[in-house]
Amino acid sequence: MHAPAPQPSHRLIPSRFPPIGLFDSVATTADAEAVMELAGWTNDRLVRQRLARLPQHEWVFGRANSSIVMAAFLHAAPGGSRFNGPELGAWYAAASLVTAIAEVGHHLRREALARGVETLHRTFRSYTARLAGSYRDIRGGEPELHASDSYAAGQAFGEGLRAAGEDGVLYDSVRHRGGSNVCAYRPSHVLDVLQAQHL
Repeated sequence: MHAPAPQPSHRLIPSRFPPIGLFDSVATTADAEAVMELAGWTNDRLVRQRLARLPQHEWVFGRANSSIVMAAFLHAAPGGSRFNGPELGAWYAAASLVTAIAEVGHHLRREALARGVETLHRTFRSYTARLAGSYRDIRGGEPELHASDSYAAGQAFGEGLRAAGEDGVLYDSVRHRGGSNVCAYRPSHVLDVLQAQHL
């Protein structure tokens, strides 16, 4: 079953990554490549490899906050995330700000435990976006894809969807009962990205 993404969707990004609009005024793919080289994005071997995996027609530039969108795909977590492996990132967002906060809170708790500290203090910027397309809807089912302690099944499932040309996945939040999230595989479908509040 497929369904549209929640509108708007909510994403939180640590404020330590400043919102530099490198791609906001770029007009062509060639210009985008030049900007990435000048900014040092292509100096990173992993970013270069991820960029090679992302079709050029999916590169986002020439609109507000396009750098935020591209960073989600090019700066993937080393172990991947719930529905993507480490080879290429995805745009993760929640249907509500409360769910987005619960998701980020879970990862901060894990980081605090791993570092052996009692608390972590971070500031986040919230973004809203409109996600175009039709998303595989697994809400209310597929318990193995919603495992709280392993992303292995979800990554295999998600990368299969990406390879088949799917737009992404709608899924239940494991961190906020009743909440839902979306994983988008196509940067070109992440539209009208607006910075909202700081948290």
